[in-house]
This record gives sequence, C-alpha cells and structure tokens, in this order.
Amino acid sequence: MPDRIGKYVIINEVGQGSTGRVFLSHDPYYGRDVAIKVYNLENESDEQKSSVTRKMFFNEAQMVGRLQHPNIVPIYDAGEEGGQYYVVTEHIHGARTLAAYTKPDNLLRIDDVVEIIYKCAKALYYAHNRGVVHRDIKPNNIMLTNDNDVRIIDFGIALVSDSDISRIEGIAGSPSYMSPEQVQSAEITAQSDIYSLGAVMYELLTGFRPFRANNLSKLLHQIVFATPPPLHSLREEISEELEQVVATTLQKEPEKRFGNASEFAAALTRVYQDLRNQYSHIDRKEKFDLLRKLRFFHDFSHAEIHEVLRASDWRDFHAGHAIIREGEMDDRFYIIVSGEVGVESGRRSIGILSEGECFGETSYVDGAKRTATIMANTDVRLMRVSSSLLEQASASCQLRFNKVFLRTLITRLQSPNLTTTT
Repeated sequence: MPDRIGKYVIINEVGQGSTGRVFLSHDPYYGRDVAIKVYNLENESDEQKSSVTRKMFFNEAQMVGRLQHPNIVPIYDAGEEGGQYYVVTEHIHGARTLAAYTKPDNLLRIDDVVEIIYKCAKALYYAHNRGVVHRDIKPNNIMLTNDNDVRIIDFGIALVSDSDISRIEGIAGSPSYMSPEQVQSAEITAQSDIYSLGAVMYELLTGFRPFRANNLSKLLHQIVFATPPPLHSLREEISEELEQVVATTLQKEPEKRFGNASEFAAALTRVYQDLRNQYSHIDRKEKFDLLRKLRFFHDFSHAEIHEVLRASDWRDFHAGHAIIREGEMDDRFYIIVSGEVGVESGRRSIGILSEGECFGETSYVDGAKRTATIMANTDVRLMRVSSSLLEQASASCQLRFNKVFLRTLITRLQSPNLTTTT
C-alpha cells in the first residue's frame, strides 16, 4: 500500500474490484477525507482488458466537477503518477450499497424503496440533461448513507455525448440490469438507465431480480423476450399503481418507457403520496390520544407531544418481521404504541419490550451502530422518531426525551438481561 498518491495521504485500503483498488485518503489542502480509486493498468497482461480499463479511467476523469448533484457522488480530481492512474471522490463514512437490501429476508419498507428510487431518478435526469448516460445502474452502484440519503457512484462506462475518445463499444454493463437495447448492442439512450433503475427497484421490492437464469445466454434471451413475474406475486402488499410504474420502466421498447427520468420520478411521487396516506390512516387527534396514554409520555406537555408527532412517522409491522438489525446505523428510534417486540443479540434472545417502551436510543449518538436486533413478536404499531428532526424541537421537549432515556438506561442496567438494547 503506498504512503501517498499525489498530494493525498493514504490511510488504508477499503476495497478492491476487477479494475483497481480503493483507498481511504486524506486531502491536506481541503482538510477532508476522500476515496481514491487506483486503476490496475501496469500489471494488466490482457491488452484488450487494459484498453477498456484505461478508457474507464478517462471516462471518470471527464466527470471531475461535471456532475454536481446531491445524489451523485462528486468526483474531485483525477491524475497519473508513476504509471498509476487514479480518480478522487467523496468518501462516504459508514455508507453501504443497496445490495444489502436485495434479499427476501432483508427488504426495505415499500415507501423507503420508493423514496430511494425517486432520488435516483432525479439524479439520473440531471445527468442525462448534461449528456451523461450511466449505463451501469445496479444495487452495488447506489450507496445509502448513514442518514439514509442516496449517492449514485461509478461512471466508468458512462456514455458522454460530447466525447468519444473514451467510448467503450459493444455490450457493457452488468447483465442482470441491462436493458434489451444494451443486450442487443443497439443505440443506448437515457431510457436504458430508466430500465436499469426499474430492474433495481423490482429487486429491492421483492428480493428477486426481474430475470434469473443458470447461464448468461438464457439470461440475455429473457431480457429481450420474456416478461418478469408480477410484483404482487412476490410481495402481496405492493399496490397496482406501483406495479404499473415498475412495469413501465421494464418495457422492451425504449419508447414505451417513461419519456425521461423526471417522468419516472413524478410517477413515484404519486405512489409515495398514496403510501403516506395509507400509513397515516390514524388522524393526528387519534395519535395524540394514543400517545397521551403511554407511560413514555406521562411527563410531556400537550405541546411537547405535538412536537414529537411532527418529528415522527408511524409504522405497522407484522409478527416475525425484523424491525432493526444488529450492526445497522441510522438516526431513528422507536416507541411502541401497541404490541410486543423481542430483543436479540448475537442470535440470543435477551428480553421483551411492550407498549409504552422504547428502543433504538443509540440513534442519539452520532455514528453509533445498533447493538441488538428487534423482532416483532406480535403485530406491532411503532412511532419512529428522527433524531435529526427532534434536534429542531424545543429545549423542553428535548429535555423530556433525555430524562426518559436516562430513566430507561438505569432500568436496563438493573435488569439481568436487558443491560443493553439497540
């Protein structure tokens, strides 16, 4: 591992791929940590592969300062030193890719998926309007930050409208997410990215890719000719409106998809509003009355409870559902409105929490990881409170929370089992 690349001080290696290595580094000029991708060129014996890798470097190098969008990872710098070609990007501490949420037993909530894909669609619309087609949209190229924001990464095989010096011809991309026109080496437009993002959404919603086969030839044939299983057959709570949106993105002919990624985002907005209305079927007065009865809020004033309502949303979980998992990071904590949950650590049951109790208090500590898994023992209704939104509440409201958390901590320290929660 080098000590330095250009002006950047190398801290440690954080990843490897087929085209190079990624290092966590420090930029002394701006005083910030960055990620440096160093391309494997000097050790590449395959001349054709070396040529493609070199073009991928030049592709990303062209993006320096070009795409400045909150949901696209910024590329700060690119260069060559001692035969090493490198690209410098933002380093997102603690981020994970969406690949973590593509398994049937670890899916995100439907409204969270809709919100994530909405942000991606808006980011792609921005890139497309600047002549850039990503061409490799897949779960591994979409990062989820600690505050549940989104970053699209890796423009190594992107098509740039005003440049052909680094164009990678032929089939390029990740087969499972390729559009039919990519598979057939036809003209690639913005509609190809829309298809790929739709395929990612399908997988995030169901835990399965739209098309699956035991060899590449069969997979590519399915992409061109087959129809994926209906979403509701894999996850019954998916609405007809959402199913139609995803089906539109996966149309075989580009002209039958959304006209642009902004239209895709607009369709998702309508679906999201319907979902939010569905989740908010209890009106504010009923919510207030429910909270007033919970022992968690016994010392809160009416005004403070209303403040909490503004910083929260409500979620229902069926029995057996994993609400949060050990090792995760986010800024939300939960108050049990009704039902019962089990607390597990290292796959060992350590306790039970019920109506009026809370969990997830570690979200109050910046960068802290969950230390336990919370499973719904029964159907439960939870109030999910955002720590970042709560910071905007009045000092008296925040003080109430601090007192409840302190009391909870003392109680759990005295318990033989629940010495720690989440």
